[in-house]
Amino acid sequence: MHLDVLHISFEYFPAAKAGGLADVVGALPKYLNQGKLNSAVVIPKHGTKWILAQKWTKVYTADIKLFDTNFTYSIYKFEGKAHPLYVVDAPGLFDRASIYINKETGQGYKDEVQRSIAFQIMVMDWLLSFKKPAKVLHCHDHHTGLIPFFIKYSKQYTKLKNIPTVFTIHNGEYHGSFDWKQSHLLPSFDISKQGLLDWGNLINPLATGIKCAWKVTTVSPGYMEELRYNSSGLETLIEQESEKSLGVINGIDTTVWDPSTDAMIAKNLNGDLASFKAENKKALEKTFKVDFRKPIITFIGRFAHEKGVQFLPDLITRYLSFKDDVSFLILGTGSKDLELLLQKTKALFPKNCDLVLAYDEKLAHQLYAGSDFLIMPSKVEPCGLNQMYAMRYGTIPIVHGVGGLKDTVVDFREKNGYGIRFDRLTVYDAFDAVKRAAELYSDEKKFFKIREKVLALDFSWERSAKSYKNIYSSLMKIK
Repeated sequence: MHLDVLHISFEYFPAAKAGGLADVVGALPKYLNQGKLNSAVVIPKHGTKWILAQKWTKVYTADIKLFDTNFTYSIYKFEGKAHPLYVVDAPGLFDRASIYINKETGQGYKDEVQRSIAFQIMVMDWLLSFKKPAKVLHCHDHHTGLIPFFIKYSKQYTKLKNIPTVFTIHNGEYHGSFDWKQSHLLPSFDISKQGLLDWGNLINPLATGIKCAWKVTTVSPGYMEELRYNSSGLETLIEQESEKSLGVINGIDTTVWDPSTDAMIAKNLNGDLASFKAENKKALEKTFKVDFRKPIITFIGRFAHEKGVQFLPDLITRYLSFKDDVSFLILGTGSKDLELLLQKTKALFPKNCDLVLAYDEKLAHQLYAGSDFLIMPSKVEPCGLNQMYAMRYGTIPIVHGVGGLKDTVVDFREKNGYGIRFDRLTVYDAFDAVKRAAELYSDEKKFFKIREKVLALDFSWERSAKSYKNIYSSLMKIK
């Protein structure tokens, strides 16, 4: 097998998705291959519907020592149109319907540390079997952050030590830290290098990836800057490693997110933006029961505190108690407390607020196509893809100016602006942003002009893929 770049990740769209990580790993290799860079992806063989529905070819099986027991794992291949996808099959570890959350308890899996370590060990073991090694290993988030360390400092993987590594931080909130008491789970390594594993007296895979990778990237320049002063304790490390770090803004897969061909929406765009939006808004009436004569402001995403979902019940209650000139639609699932709060909010304002508690890709597409505005009150947003999806369908974003949202949304009051941005995450500032959205909607001519402007923006992967290609090329020359 000849590979220029192997992407190693816990998520991949459409096989297994919990957030934006899956979208990036699902799209970037495709665009790299279009640029003549031979790329593939390896993920765990989760028990998701998509993975179970595909035909897989077994390409490798091996016995290894895992956590002091003998273990057999296999690698399966799916020959996609754009690039190969490999999955690591480890019975009992990955074959679960949900990637991170036990659906029965709503909590994360108790063996999360073992699962991520096992995945990394199996991937490294498989790489040893390659006749020609991959030219670059691109590791994504903390689940793969130990690989750059072990291929350098473990005798078992000496054969891999000269392969350049890129480590991308998709979300610096999650470090994957665990106690040194669990160090027996790790492969043997040069004990003199154990400081590279440590941060805050814990084994910290995110910090380890940052320290040991040849190049560190994150998913927007704005987020790279933010990490220097807000990375949950890694601020000094981010500053120390700034010379090898840079932000590359994500793109979106414009073949998946194409309003002119999207099979998941009621009407495709054929040049008439007004009828496209009107008919797709009408299609939402089958699912949601609100006043559709009002501007539709939608939230789509995980109910997690970093997404700012906890602000929505208060924002919606305050706004609709004051005015009823907008309708809110919400699609997502997550924190049970937040789900309950949003259900209570819906009960208070049944004509102006409705929600679907689910992860529903088809409905998400329909919402992007039929909504007037998309609200993202994120506390943390490394890049954000939802605002790009929305604009691709002529929906105007209302965002908190943080991370990649600040890089991709310019307030319409500024020169060449096209969105609505509020720079302090308070209910009052969000309230004002919603008020401005309602006022913009009432100015039909101005509203349509901005809608056309967001539709014309280019957030495709071509530019981002070119940046990554330049990174890989520089590492291959260094090597």
